[in-house]
Amino acid sequence: MLVALRVAYAPLFMIGFIGAALSIAVAGWSLVWLAPLLLAAIAMSFLVERLIPYEQDWNRPRGDAVRDVLHAVVNEASVYAGVALIPALTLLSPASEIWPDGWPLWGQLLLAILVADLGITLCHYGSHKVHWLWRFHAVHHSVKRMYGFNGLMKHPAHQAVETLAGAAPLILIGMPLGVGVLLSFSVAIQLLLQHANIDMRTGPLRHVMAWAPVHRVHHQKWAGVGDVNFGLFTCVWDHLLRTAYYDPDKHLDAEAIGIGDEPNYPSGYLAQLAAPFRARVGSGAQANSGPR
Repeated sequence: MLVALRVAYAPLFMIGFIGAALSIAVAGWSLVWLAPLLLAAIAMSFLVERLIPYEQDWNRPRGDAVRDVLHAVVNEASVYAGVALIPALTLLSPASEIWPDGWPLWGQLLLAILVADLGITLCHYGSHKVHWLWRFHAVHHSVKRMYGFNGLMKHPAHQAVETLAGAAPLILIGMPLGVGVLLSFSVAIQLLLQHANIDMRTGPLRHVMAWAPVHRVHHQKWAGVGDVNFGLFTCVWDHLLRTAYYDPDKHLDAEAIGIGDEPNYPSGYLAQLAAPFRARVGSGAQANSGPR
């Protein structure tokens, strides 16, 4: 049974929760119901991390639980607050009529995911090449263990830049508020999948989907090794950028991730908010070692 769970978990988690969100929207229910649905997804992720962990040691908190909850609450609240501005922003766009309102809702969401995936992937790539962006993105790479909440652990400033990179093209062409809410929910689901401490077996899908087996390689702390796999939802843009990489025989242990030249990076929530404004935040990221 656990073997089947390893194979089926990622696609069922994504299709199940995003499909449930679409069903809520199509049925005309309030999208407020997405909040408990996201909590259910978080609970599911944490449960399966205990059943089939990739690295057992990553299930043990390292004094980071409260900090990570604060990051998650602040960042998710800021995302949905920004989404609320979509109707006003689309009114200002001269190209807002481009949006394909006649498409089924699932098609509109798929379009939004693919466009956002490109924008966020390029922003992520740039955050490892441009020093001032890296200073904020380093917060995300400072984690010492990989588990579901890591994806929601970002500096609010970097979260804003990344969200703008993904959402701006969609808002310009008239993305409706409801699709924006569904997109935000889908991003949260993908981040849970991308950072989960779960021994997923994704087979050929590893060439297409940026789930944990692919993304955890990106979090290695050694200089140069982790400048790969920048994609949010897919690996498509990484293939085009020539940054796609996966080694099925390599297992990352508990000490493999972090920021190599910043082993004492601040771990408290407020200290991490202030960290980008220090005189120096590493010469680079973990594996990717950031811009020099």
